[in-house]
Amino acid sequence: MKPKFLILIGALLFSTISQAQIFENKKSALLNVLLKQQSDWNNGNIKSFMNGYWKSDSLQFVGRKGITKGWQNTLDMYLKSYPDTATMGKLHFDILDIDLLSKNSAIVLGKWLLIREKSKGDLSGHFSAILKKINGHWVIVIDHTS
Repeated sequence: MKPKFLILIGALLFSTISQAQIFENKKSALLNVLLKQQSDWNNGNIKSFMNGYWKSDSLQFVGRKGITKGWQNTLDMYLKSYPDTATMGKLHFDILDIDLLSKNSAIVLGKWLLIREKSKGDLSGHFSAILKKINGHWVIVIDHTS
């Protein structure tokens, strides 16, 4: 009886450790999407920054001007709002929480900061982003930025 019990305990412990490792791997993959966006933004490349978003007409961006639907419309909004690197500034994310909703969806909460030259002024706010794993890649499907 004792060996079977030890095997059961060992299996449960291994399963718990495996689940924790899976969570950490997913968390790392989610963070990589945002860090890549931050890097692309800071290199002045909005089009590459947009690779973090779902390239779909169903993408939703919620900002101070309302809801923008679709990947292309979101890109156009960014290009209009940030026409040059001085206006773009340098982006910094502070990730506050990552919650896995399922094996293929998560919500990320964070702060953002744009450091810009004095004449433009810095900008900051918070965001919540819902990411889904689509075709093997984590992408933002809803971005609510304030």
